[in-house]
Amino acid sequence: MSRTYAGILAAETGAELTQSFRAPEFLLPTLALPVAFYMMFGVLMSRGGGAATYLLATYGIFAVMGPSLFGFGVGVAGERERGWLELKRAAPAPASTFIGAKLGATIAFAAMALMPIYAAAAFMGGVELPKTVWLTLFLVHLSAVFPFSLIGLSIGFSFSTNGAVAIANIVFLSFAVIGGLWFPATFFPGWMVAISNALPSFHLAEIALTVVDAPGDRIAGFHATVVAGMTLACAALAGWTWSRQR
Repeated sequence: MSRTYAGILAAETGAELTQSFRAPEFLLPTLALPVAFYMMFGVLMSRGGGAATYLLATYGIFAVMGPSLFGFGVGVAGERERGWLELKRAAPAPASTFIGAKLGATIAFAAMALMPIYAAAAFMGGVELPKTVWLTLFLVHLSAVFPFSLIGLSIGFSFSTNGAVAIANIVFLSFAVIGGLWFPATFFPGWMVAISNALPSFHLAEIALTVVDAPGDRIAGFHATVVAGMTLACAALAGWTWSRQR
């Protein structure tokens, strides 16, 4: 039974990857936009050094948000409108393979989006980190897939395709800017700092900054606990929106 489930999941994941590779309107922005932003602000304008390391930590979260929000949000909304979800319910396959396959494909695309940023940081930004720190940072960045995918799933189950595109873009840009991914949240006025503290992007960035030992007072355990709580809340919201579709 487990081999059958694994085979279905692998086939579904392969289909998700193939579908995404055939959609350049999704693929190119997902892979090219984060590294282009990092090259501009993390390498060219900062001239390497500490700023390049700082922005490596935060732009890694930014790179993962794209495939997570749009892959789930816009992708699920489109499949729901086309009746694909109705067909999936009738298919003799566990419902969890649908989410599992999308999650697997999202993690793959997130990793592909991170690699060019890491290469730019190491070879052009002058970032030098121990191998264990590179690996830990990579795992922290990939962990961002989970809360953002759940948010994207809630969007996909709640809005039409056009609506999901608009909402996903608003969430994407808001989480990036107010979450302190493009520049430190300490630059914001007090009321914006309060909003940033309520966003998972801010707390994930703080964890990543702790990994690279960026200047500032941070407690990684606190931020990890907040992210875990937010992920559970996002999972509850995604489960509720999914139940409405069934």
